[in-house]
Amino acid sequence: MSRSVPSASEAQATFAATLFDQWARRGLRDVVLSPGSRSTPLALAAATCDGLTVHVRLDERSAGFFALGRALATTQPVVVVVTSGTAAAELHACVAEADLAFVPLIIVTADRPPELHGVGAPQTIDQRHLYGDMVRRFDDVFAVDFHESPTWRVRANELWDASLGVRPGPVHLNSAFVEPLLADALELPALVESPERIVDMVVVTALDLRDLAVLCVIGRGVSSDTVAECRALNWVILGDATALGTLPYFDPLLRSPDFVSRVRPDVVVRLGGLPASKVLSEQLRAWSVRTVALEGAGFVADPDRLVSEFFVGLPTRDAASLKASETYMTTWRNASNEVGRWLESLDAASELSEPAVARVVVTASNDSGAALVVGSSMPVRDVEWWAPARTSATFANRGVNGIDGVVSTILGVASGSKALGFVGDLTMLHDVSGLVDGLGAAGGTCVLVVADNRGGGIFSFLPQATRVEPTRFEQLFATPRDHDLEVVADAFGYEAVSVATLDELRRAIDKGLAGEGLSVVVAKMPSREDNVRLHDAWNDEVARRVGCP
Repeated sequence: MSRSVPSASEAQATFAATLFDQWARRGLRDVVLSPGSRSTPLALAAATCDGLTVHVRLDERSAGFFALGRALATTQPVVVVVTSGTAAAELHACVAEADLAFVPLIIVTADRPPELHGVGAPQTIDQRHLYGDMVRRFDDVFAVDFHESPTWRVRANELWDASLGVRPGPVHLNSAFVEPLLADALELPALVESPERIVDMVVVTALDLRDLAVLCVIGRGVSSDTVAECRALNWVILGDATALGTLPYFDPLLRSPDFVSRVRPDVVVRLGGLPASKVLSEQLRAWSVRTVALEGAGFVADPDRLVSEFFVGLPTRDAASLKASETYMTTWRNASNEVGRWLESLDAASELSEPAVARVVVTASNDSGAALVVGSSMPVRDVEWWAPARTSATFANRGVNGIDGVVSTILGVASGSKALGFVGDLTMLHDVSGLVDGLGAAGGTCVLVVADNRGGGIFSFLPQATRVEPTRFEQLFATPRDHDLEVVADAFGYEAVSVATLDELRRAIDKGLAGEGLSVVVAKMPSREDNVRLHDAWNDEVARRVGCP
């Protein structure tokens, strides 16, 4: 070290610089921070560390979800830096999402020193264990002690590795800093050897599925490579909106009693998360067949407790014991293809509808290669149920399934790259603060498509729509807002356009993807009541087409 007795300010500047130096050596590339005074040592350390892109967001909640988007896109941990007080509390929602969606985030909250707690100091709350059991690891630095500098890189490694563990997710470092907050970092501690990350992916060998009718249900965490291996084994693969290359249109197919009677599986294989379809969940419960889980893609969601057997690893096409019935797969594929041909015949129509918009958005993502980020409520369901199979990277906040922070997540995915977002009007308004910073200094291209049906469309499919008096239903559940979303986007300085036909929507998306920056496309939807009737009509047509001759 350059001095035998460094000041407290120099010690904490060196501590912060060591953290970012070590994380950069482990692969950190993105740091998202919100401005604040107490976090000065961290902000300066991040900004001066080679190889890091620093994204500055005014709103801490937006910052957290923006970081989540970057982590989804890069599959690497992203560091979030905020100051003390309510700034730290603003991250609670994104930590909850990262916890249940298994997204690696390193949350670093600056704090006041112990002597300022409990005495009425401003911007001071109890930040220790602020996020409870949602984080994989919590570390607390009451006061930076230079004598502990040999442990700083080790602590950085421990946080990094915990975020990428068997169950990836958020970690939290709470660090108290004293004034003066400005100082130059001294010589950093010596390097330590980074532990090798070993992932045990034992191939499933004890499972015998030869010539059985295998239905594979997958969700968050399952890669397109794994889907390809499953498909090569003749497994019928039903996936959520984020899954690539899975069999489309399964939800409307499972609404046909005749089709359901013909496709009862011998065994259900589960990987990763769950699709949004309640019809699928209800049918899996009704079939009550042998259900096995493969844990190679991470945590297997099983809220209905149907899984009775667990296996380590992932399937491979070379495993002869996993080769399932081709006849069963053909039955599903032929039905899905029949629905697909009918839907393609409707694509030439000009009328906007929520499922049709989902199809246009997915097709644009597939054709352009731009990543797709889908909002909660109806967009994620229409993509899962009515859109063609996804081939470009597709993301959604399906950990907690909330609408908060979705715009910021979309911007995080698009930052420095290209992405399409598909959300409802309430989702846009809920996270309108994400538009303050947009794509930020990293730039990129983002087209945000908003299905504007003036309210929460998903509630029109729920019992509240028919059992609650209409005026009260609008007040408490549909919650329409009169804001002109085109004007809202324009007020933040973004190019915005409203569209009334599918052709106008396609042209607006193409124009936005061909340019740079953020553009907003507002698709004016028919009424929410018309949307329910259209879904019913489409489901009835599917049942007619796949029924017995």
